[in-house]
Amino acid sequence: MKLQLIRNATLRVTFNGRLFLVDPFLAAKGTVRSFAGIAQNPIVALPLTPEAVIDGAEMVLISHLHVDHFDEVAMTLLPKTVPILCQPGDEATIREKGFVDVTPVLSQHTWQGITFTRTPGRHGYGELAERMGNVSGFVWEAADEPKVYWMGDTIWYEPVAEIVAKYQPDVIVTHSSGAKFGDSQPIVMDVAQTTAVCQAAPNATVIAVHLESLDHGTVSRADLRAAATAQGISAERLRIPADGETVEIGS
Repeated sequence: MKLQLIRNATLRVTFNGRLFLVDPFLAAKGTVRSFAGIAQNPIVALPLTPEAVIDGAEMVLISHLHVDHFDEVAMTLLPKTVPILCQPGDEATIREKGFVDVTPVLSQHTWQGITFTRTPGRHGYGELAERMGNVSGFVWEAADEPKVYWMGDTIWYEPVAEIVAKYQPDVIVTHSSGAKFGDSQPIVMDVAQTTAVCQAAPNATVIAVHLESLDHGTVSRADLRAAATAQGISAERLRIPADGETVEIGS
């Protein structure tokens, strides 16, 4: 498996000999509204051109429809015939954008020898989580590949912990910016929750993404690395890639 972090949650993934794109957010720096009143988003530029990000993508996997996970630039540039997998309830909006091969994953779906199992998520706490709406993660499985649990935009809570215990993934991808609105609780994992994932899955490689790209993020890569080191979590167990960096695991 090869996983290239582009920016935020956007990934180019080579898995089972196939290339797919995750949560494409391709806007130019500073062209999206501020989320925290600090700066226009995204706060960093893409490491590649948008055209290079989508080049060769055979499928697109979308966790939910917030702008930083599937934006107008991606909707415009992607071929309308590319297969898209999404959570139930998002398919109509995606089809309205002209995409013709859209599959809502109710529970499980197999594409090109890869089985995608949809998993629950909670995008924050209490009433704010309700307002943030439905989000999903996915477990990816294929013969001769590591088992991957891409958690999506979620906090660390019991249903997510249960997925880790049930599937025993080899690789876990966390969204770890600790994003907040004002003095709210985090709407995705923060430092403590990301290291809790590492402690709950001591045999997994955790890859932390969704960092240093939006103005409501509160966690830096340096913060997360320092906390992990203090807890005895090595740089091999917790990978924190830079934008544009590729992580390769397994065959």
